[in-house]
Amino acid sequence: MSTIAIPTIAILTLGATTFEASLLFFFEMLPFILFTLPAGVWVDRLRRRPILIAGDLGRAIALATIPIAYALGGLTVVQLYVVAFVTGVLTVFFDVADQSYLPALLDADQLVEGNAKLQISQSAAQITGQGLGGAIIGLVTAPFAVVVDALSFVASAALIFAVRKPENPPEARHEAGATDRRSMRSEIAEGLRYVLGHRYLRNIAACTGLSNLFSSLVFAVFFVYAFRVLGLSPLTLGIVFGIGNIGFLIGAFAAGRLPRLIGVGHTIVLSSLLSGLSVLPIAIAPASERSIPFLIVSQLGAGFTQVVYNVNQVSLRQAITPERIQGRMNATMRFIVWGTMPIGTILGGVLGTVAGLHETIWIGAIGGLFAFVPPLLSPVWGLREIPTGAEGSDLGGAVAGAGLPPAAIASIEAEADADEDRNGEESA
Repeated sequence: MSTIAIPTIAILTLGATTFEASLLFFFEMLPFILFTLPAGVWVDRLRRRPILIAGDLGRAIALATIPIAYALGGLTVVQLYVVAFVTGVLTVFFDVADQSYLPALLDADQLVEGNAKLQISQSAAQITGQGLGGAIIGLVTAPFAVVVDALSFVASAALIFAVRKPENPPEARHEAGATDRRSMRSEIAEGLRYVLGHRYLRNIAACTGLSNLFSSLVFAVFFVYAFRVLGLSPLTLGIVFGIGNIGFLIGAFAAGRLPRLIGVGHTIVLSSLLSGLSVLPIAIAPASERSIPFLIVSQLGAGFTQVVYNVNQVSLRQAITPERIQGRMNATMRFIVWGTMPIGTILGGVLGTVAGLHETIWIGAIGGLFAFVPPLLSPVWGLREIPTGAEGSDLGGAVAGAGLPPAAIASIEAEADADEDRNGEESA
C-alpha cells in the first residue's frame, strides 16, 4: 500500500518536484549500499527469526509517524526521507535474514517450491494491497492509507513469531565452519570472495544488478510521469497495479514448472530477457488515459517474469551455499543487486529534470534489455537442474575466491587481517 501512498503524499500532497520525488526512492535504497554487508555478518552470528520480528515492528513504528505528523500539520518531505531511510535499514536486515532463514526450514529439494509459495502470498498481497491503497487514498487521504500498511507489519511480526520449527543456533553454524570468530571485515571479505568467485553467483549478480539499475531509473520518475503527464489519479493507478500484479500470481505458479520443461538456466536467462522487454509498453504508451492498457501489459509482463526469475535464482543461491555463510552470501548479493538502485534513482531524477520524463523512461527501457547478457554468456545458461550440497558449493572454487584477480583477493585479505590486528574489540 505504501508503494502508492508515500509517492502520492510527496507529489500530490506536498508538491515534490521530479528530483525530490526521486530522492524518496534514493533514501529508501541507500541502506542497501551502507548496511547490507555488515547485516550479512550479523545474520550469520545471530538467530534469524528475532531479526525478522524486530524488522517488522520497527517498520510499523516508522510508518506510523507519517499519519501522526500529517494529523498534527507537521508532515514534510524531509520526514518522508527519514522514514524511507529507516524502513530501508530495517528492510536490509529483514531481507537478508528472510532469505537465509528459509533453508533452515526446508530441505534443499523443497526450496523452489517453498520460494514459489512465498511468492504466491506476496503476489496476493501486491494485487490487493496496491489496488486497496489506491481506493483508500481516493476515499480518505494518502497519509491515512499508511496506517493500514503499518498494521500489516505488526501482523507479519505476529505470524513470524508463530513459527515453531527451531533453527540451528549460531554456535552450531559457527562450528560447522570450523573457524574461530573473526573480525567483521574478514567475514565480509569471505562473503565477497564466495559470491564474486562463484561462476554462477557472480553472473546472476551482474544480471540482477543491471536490471535493477535501469528499472529504478524508470521507477524514480514513474509516479511523476503517471500523475502529471498521463493524468492518472491515485485510484486509477492503484487499479492498474492491482490488475497488472496478477502477473506475479501467474508467475508464482509457473516458476516451479518451467525449469522442469526447459531447465533452470534457460528459465533464469529467458525470464531476465522478457523482464527487460516488459518496460517498453510504458515508453510507447500515449500521453493520456489511453495509456492504461499499456501500463497493465507492462505490469503483467514484469510481474510474471520477475517472479519466475527470482524464485529460480534465489533457490539456486540458497541450495549451493553452505548454511554458515548463507547470511553473507545473501548480503553480498543484496549489496550488488540492490546497491545499483540508489544510483539508478539519482540518475532518473537528474535525467527526468534535464532531459525529460518520457526520455528518461526510454533510456531505462533500452538499458534494461541487456541485463540478460551476463548469465547467457556464462555456465548458468547450460544449467539443467539446481546442484545441491557440496556439489553446488564447490562449483568454480568459490570459497577459495577463484575468479577474482589475485591482487583483489590479497587486498581484501590484507585489509581484513590489518583490521583484526588493529582493533578486535571494535568488531565485537
